[in-house]
Amino acid sequence: MNILGLDTSAVTASAAVMRGGVIAGQVSFTNGLTHSQTLMPMVDYVLEGAGLAVSDIDLFAVSSGPGSFTGLRIGVGTVKGLAYACGRSCAGVSTLKALAHNIAPTDRLIVPIMDARRGQVYTAVYRYDNEKITEVLAPAAMDVERLCAGLDGKAVFVGDGVDPYTEKIRNLMGVRAEFAPPQLRLQSGASVCAAALDETPVPPEELGVIYLRKPQAEREREEKPERTESI
Repeated sequence: MNILGLDTSAVTASAAVMRGGVIAGQVSFTNGLTHSQTLMPMVDYVLEGAGLAVSDIDLFAVSSGPGSFTGLRIGVGTVKGLAYACGRSCAGVSTLKALAHNIAPTDRLIVPIMDARRGQVYTAVYRYDNEKITEVLAPAAMDVERLCAGLDGKAVFVGDGVDPYTEKIRNLMGVRAEFAPPQLRLQSGASVCAAALDETPVPPEELGVIYLRKPQAEREREEKPERTESI
């Protein structure tokens, strides 16, 4: 089976092709350009490098959240369009579970953390067991203190939240905390492909986005005091 995996959930954009269970090609960029500018050229590049046409793809996979609201919509919208055009199915993958695939196998708890702003991270906890990644803590948005307080044992952290929160996590957990090396830390289209193998394919119209929090504009609107009309 040929899988195209896309991740546009954060600053890094990544596209990969898995062919017969093996990654045939991957390209990732963190260059400050918007994903709407870079994604389709990346898809064309990785398909050409793998010697495949888009019509050769059997399953279109994408990180469906959590992450950047705009980035997620670009990735999910792209996969929907490609799947519709080719008459294929889709797989929406948790961004956090895909990040966990960067680290497995390990005997430590796998803790993806994505910077969610407002002093919080998007996170979940996974364990690698019997050659599968299983969920220990469901995806949520929370502060690092609460996350670390709930971890029992040694853990390895992965994701774009590692850089801003390394010092705080070390202070909270000491030697029980390890951190993914830079080359394994960020979102990866290859890991989206791997995570998609555990998902049940759905038709494009059923593919959705996972939001753990309301968009910033909506939160700000709710936080504004109600205006009263003067008489």
